[in-house]
Amino acid sequence: MSDPSTDPAGRLAAAGTSSEAPDVGEGGRLAQRATLAAPADADRPARRGSEPWWASGAARGPRQIPREFGGGGRVEALWLRASSLRPGCPLVSVSSADGGVGRSTLTAALGGVLALASPAPVVAVDATGRAWGGLGHRVVRGSAASAWDAGVAETRLADPLVAEELMQRGPTGLRVLVGESKMTAQRRPPTWAEMFGVIGHLRSVYAMALLDLPAADNTPTWRALGWATVPVLVSRATVDALQHTMRLLAHLTAAGLDQVAQSAVVVVMTTTHSTAREVRAVERLAHKAATHLVRVPFDPALARPDPLDPRSLSKATRTALTEVAAAVVDRCPADLDPHEGASAV
Repeated sequence: MSDPSTDPAGRLAAAGTSSEAPDVGEGGRLAQRATLAAPADADRPARRGSEPWWASGAARGPRQIPREFGGGGRVEALWLRASSLRPGCPLVSVSSADGGVGRSTLTAALGGVLALASPAPVVAVDATGRAWGGLGHRVVRGSAASAWDAGVAETRLADPLVAEELMQRGPTGLRVLVGESKMTAQRRPPTWAEMFGVIGHLRSVYAMALLDLPAADNTPTWRALGWATVPVLVSRATVDALQHTMRLLAHLTAAGLDQVAQSAVVVVMTTTHSTAREVRAVERLAHKAATHLVRVPFDPALARPDPLDPRSLSKATRTALTEVAAAVVDRCPADLDPHEGASAV
């Protein structure tokens, strides 16, 4: 792994360790840091011009739609577009204005839907830097491999065989790089500089990458949002959380990251069967502030820290997650063939 003292990402990460929310007065400097070129760009040219490792086994055209998702234009359009994404590994950065809003849950659920729709492999990465919780609870662990091992692998991680050995698998085939849960002399969660390198190498291997990021109160998270093909901001269905999300959108715009604010998909996670009137009122205001807002209804399966299969969720929850996935894929470059279509099974 590169030395953070000499690596630009390492210097940025070191500068962004404050837990305070970024203010507009410092927004220009924060935006300048956040819009630096992603280190992944250096990894892609070596693979250009060659067929991706998974292409020979990938289905030609859209995958079959699971019967749990039914049919309909929105579902079929999602499956079609997911099969038509251009090479380049779109980056979906999932963050929030507050902690404890369900980012890891949304990342696992959204990644599960995208893995069902995409013929090419999709990876979700625990980039929180935490030693607890996160995506590790959403998959059945097949090995002890974690983000720490990915960092140790360094450039070898760009080898698909190495990357695949470090992945856990979700119920829908989603590849998951879980966070490291130990804090010892031998193992620890990767630093931001190390994680940036891991992300860069994985983008040269997989067709789409989702990042489970911390709350957007530090410079490295803003930088990852600035890289994103699609930024996703998660909020709880409470007055405070929705107001904080609107403030984050305003801060992003004031800091010069208006493209992040304008392209962000806001996902509201509900924790009860009913939503208070005042929450719905603030949600309507948030809908005006955000380009795209989707509410995910309460589902007991989302509340449990167990492996998550979107096919087992309620119909209303599946419909909402389909809308989130469609909003994400609609923002990714694709080459559509109007004569192709997806079929339900």
